[in-house]
Amino acid sequence: MSKANAADAGRLRVGDLSARTGVSPRLLRYYENQGLLSAERSATGQRLFAPAAAEHVRYIRMLLAAGLPTRVIGELLGCIHDPGRLEPCAVPVLVEHLREHDERIAELLGTHEALQGLIDSSAPPAG
Repeated sequence: MSKANAADAGRLRVGDLSARTGVSPRLLRYYENQGLLSAERSATGQRLFAPAAAEHVRYIRMLLAAGLPTRVIGELLGCIHDPGRLEPCAVPVLVEHLREHDERIAELLGTHEALQGLIDSSAPPAG
C-alpha cells in the first residue's frame, strides 16, 4: 500500500458516507460547502471524510428536522458531544428559534381565523 493510500485508509469517500447515512452525495457536498462537514482531499482530489462524519451527518439531519437553518446548525455543532444529546450551550439558540416559531404559528392562526371568517360570511343565509 502506498503512503497516500495508507493515509486514506479508514476514510470515507462521499459515496461511502452517503451509503452509511442515506444522505445524497449532493447534500453531503452542500453540507461541506456550508462548513457543517469537513473533508480532506485524496491525491486524486476525492473528498475523504473521517469515519465519525457519519454520526456528524446524523446530528445535522436531526437539527434540520427541528427546522433549524444550516447557518444556525453550524453554531450548534460544537454543542454536541454525546450522540443525540445537545449540551446546555445550545439552549439559548434553541429557545430563540422556538420563540420565532411560536410567533409564526400565532400569525398563521390569525390568518386562518380571518380566512375562515371570510368563508363563513360568504355562505348564503340559512332559511
